[in-house]
Amino acid sequence: MPEFGYAYAKPRRSAVALGSNIGDSQAILEAAIETLVQTPGIFLEARSSWYQTKAVGPQQPDYLNGCVTLQVEMLPQQLLEALLGIEQQFGRVRQERWGPRTLDLDLLLYDDLIVDTPNLQIPHPRMRDRAFVLVPLAEIASDWVEPVSGCVIKELLKEVDCSDVHLLMGN
Repeated sequence: MPEFGYAYAKPRRSAVALGSNIGDSQAILEAAIETLVQTPGIFLEARSSWYQTKAVGPQQPDYLNGCVTLQVEMLPQQLLEALLGIEQQFGRVRQERWGPRTLDLDLLLYDDLIVDTPNLQIPHPRMRDRAFVLVPLAEIASDWVEPVSGCVIKELLKEVDCSDVHLLMGN
């Protein structure tokens, strides 16, 4: 692996979940994707539809959720830092675990890499349990193998309750 701070010469495939439930969520999510693709070293491969989902955690408005797959020319930690920076640009304030937010960007997958550090876990540790992640991810990357379980996304999707995940009409 190259020294930290140097980009990979060969792009790596990555999956990111997007969510919002404060403000004009659809406009925020669209603008977040635009900001992602304007970031050097990040290239959009595919994007899912938007899904309205029930919030997890404290009482709050429903979320809009979706996923993108990217080709990235950066290390996982650099990608995480870029995602956190974009969240901040959109007014993300971390006050309450699972609380409402203008923008949430979660790094789900990075090729078939498994990372477990204090500030970064890949695959995302809760993605396999979350229909609001698996439904949009399966739309654009159904055959991607989640490296911890060894299962493809479309198989993981069969294991979760999707009753609170609804395709946003007019997508």
